[in-house]
Amino acid sequence: MSGNDKDLEVQRARIDAIDRQIQELVNERAGCAQTIAGIKREQQADLPDAANYYRPEREAQVLRAIRERQAGGPVAEEDMLRLFREIMSTCLALEKPLNIAYLGPAGTFTQAAALKHFGNAVTCTDLPTIDEVFREVVAGAANYGVVPVENSTEGMVNHTLDCFMGSNSLVICGEVELRIHHHLLIKPGTKPDSISRIYSHQQSFAQCRQWLDSHWPRVERVSVNSNADAARRMQTEWHAAAIAGDLAAEQYGLEKLAEKIEDRPDNTTRFLVIGRDAVPPSGDDKTSIIVSVRNKPGALHELLEPFRRAGISMTRLETRPSPSGTWAYVFFIDFEGHQQDEHVQTMLAEIDALSTGVKNLGSYPRAVI
Repeated sequence: MSGNDKDLEVQRARIDAIDRQIQELVNERAGCAQTIAGIKREQQADLPDAANYYRPEREAQVLRAIRERQAGGPVAEEDMLRLFREIMSTCLALEKPLNIAYLGPAGTFTQAAALKHFGNAVTCTDLPTIDEVFREVVAGAANYGVVPVENSTEGMVNHTLDCFMGSNSLVICGEVELRIHHHLLIKPGTKPDSISRIYSHQQSFAQCRQWLDSHWPRVERVSVNSNADAARRMQTEWHAAAIAGDLAAEQYGLEKLAEKIEDRPDNTTRFLVIGRDAVPPSGDDKTSIIVSVRNKPGALHELLEPFRRAGISMTRLETRPSPSGTWAYVFFIDFEGHQQDEHVQTMLAEIDALSTGVKNLGSYPRAVI
């Protein structure tokens, strides 16, 4: 045996030993998670099962610590976070898998966001509308829901904002930021020169407009309810293509005729995780509120002034028509900090005095992965 062969055998033996250690430690971690779940059930027997052992703020803290420790390691930071995300998901599912409702059908970017946030060891339920996701969580049929709220190219998802205005029992428990890559998908065997129409969601068409105008200017564009619905149609159509993502391509067995066709390489969609229980501080949090103001000159200026005085950074401000009256408006505001922070409480009290109503949508950990 040559010197190189001996070196290979040594390194392979080290890998085998490390694999055994990893396996033992994962099982040990799972045992600790089960013990903690049992303690919490005894302490909080009146809470729903998921609330006994799933803690969004704790998971965010663990993932942040992993990210900090990984600085300079050979494994990419995001890859390490995904590995631990799956370990945590698997340990959690030993007690009882979480049921996550999301805007379907299967293969949507919302499903990809749900799996990114919760890992693959959960039960996912696809629903046809955002309203139904809210109702499923309110009814307790799902532990949490995942809905889109804004895209970096096309702006806010107004339907989600309207659902928050009509909901009184749900809070935001987390956020997910997902880089959106669109692909032009076809059924295996479809000839590119036979394509006469392209299916996709209207927002995806908008996010790929320049690429489509350049490469497929004369092909009919047909808007459907979701990218996954577009991909699903390819199973029965030989002269069409769909714009969708990796999950939809895998789900429906499609080939990529062109990859990453979005006009902006930083195209990102933000999703919100909704649930029934408030989330304690994690150390790096955001808060979302809805504010109704009197229709008078300077109303918006008055609303923003308490943020300046408190030194609180506002990360999002959106306006929607108020359901209570014509030409009346409400403001959706995201800002840094947790509602339990003293300076946030002071600022919220000032805003409450200036407005006709403040609705706290919840405080939640800032997206980690």
